Amino acid sequence: MSTMSTEIYVEVDPATAFKAFTEEYDQWWGNGPIDAYASWRVVENRIEPGVGGRLVEDYGDEERVLGTITIWEPGRRVAWTSRNAIEAEVTFEKQGHGTRVIVTARVPEGVDGTADTSMLRMAPQWFPRYLDRRKEGRVRQNLGRFGLALCSATPAATARWLADTFQLECTADIPETESDPEHTWIEFRIGNGMLVLWGGNGEVGADTPIVYVDDLDAHLEHARAHGATIVTPIAEHGYRAYTAQDCEGRHWQFAQTGRRIGR
Repeated sequence: MSTMSTEIYVEVDPATAFKAFTEEYDQWWGNGPIDAYASWRVVENRIEPGVGGRLVEDYGDEERVLGTITIWEPGRRVAWTSRNAIEAEVTFEKQGHGTRVIVTARVPEGVDGTADTSMLRMAPQWFPRYLDRRKEGRVRQNLGRFGLALCSATPAATARWLADTFQLECTADIPETESDPEHTWIEFRIGNGMLVLWGGNGEVGADTPIVYVDDLDAHLEHARAHGATIVTPIAEHGYRAYTAQDCEGRHWQFAQTGRRIGR
């Protein structure tokens, strides 16, 4: 068993932090195209109260259960166990005028915990930002119909420049150092629009518009019938999309709208 943990400081009392973390989970957990198993179909993300409650991605016609609650102590502690026996625990301790939130994950030997430890990675990114919005009375918007993916050989440095110079708001912390650009996804929100920095083979200027459509399959067939070159067929990775080339060789990505994405 390996143990990992991270700490977050938030400027609310433990009871408020616990309530926001659990009851308002759907409002602070990421609502971008890669923040759920099938983000284009998500109706609600929720943490059900009490021992035996569940962490759920609700798709309306089905539910994807991420964990089952094993400890429920309002204002103090919540814990759950995932389907592959990974144990997660979140504690809320008063510290000064605020709360120290500690997220811990215990992963059995031989188990790939990449997906089931996402809380450990993303709660420090998203939860404090939500509490700031909550305090200011700002509501996070669902994604609109249009987005843009900017190709960059140095996505982290470019994202920092955009944030510092143009005052764009990033959904999470911008990495301090560059990693593999092809596996980098840095997401900004501009109203209900999305701007993404990623590698894209490092070809600056080879940027990709992202357009959400009501019927992706019909859209693909129409584009193919009218002469568009289909670069990649429909695939699903959080969001469901295909890529086509226009008459000048530019790549466009078309994605399926959902109940909470592409509206």
